Amino acid sequence: MISILPENPAVHAPAIEALYDRTFGPGHFAKTAERLREGSASLPDCSRVAVEAGRVVGACRIWPVEIGDPATPAVFVGPLAVDEAHRGKSLGHDLVQATLKACHAQGWQLALIIGAPAYFEPLGFSRVPAGRIKLPGPQDPDRILIQSFGATAPDVHGQVRVPASRRHVV
Repeated sequence: MISILPENPAVHAPAIEALYDRTFGPGHFAKTAERLREGSASLPDCSRVAVEAGRVVGACRIWPVEIGDPATPAVFVGPLAVDEAHRGKSLGHDLVQATLKACHAQGWQLALIIGAPAYFEPLGFSRVPAGRIKLPGPQDPDRILIQSFGATAPDVHGQVRVPASRRHVV
């Protein structure tokens, strides 16, 4: 049986990092998305892990970001990873839905992800019109997706960055 739980960094962090390494390989640190994670801290209360028999078999982390000026707070979703033995069984979708529900419960109104539209649009994400959001590195504009938890999506545009209050030296 698989349980989806809030991340407990003291317990889950090493297993999550090992899962990310197995899933994405060493090159994942070079991706644009990593520029929004490095020097920041994730939100464990919103992040979720899938655990089976005490073993982490899936993870979806959440990071605080802000978009534009004036800054619109948002959460940055990912990375999402599922152990190879559990892929194709909706666990990834379940993890994303659980993280988004937790984000909404914590008062967040907007979620941003870099990902495959075919995978994330059924979960409520929509493509950002090209040029509206700028990331700290090159990115295929068709993979920049956003979801609003409110009745109407805010009109966000501009640079995505780590909030100054969340930056730390690594």
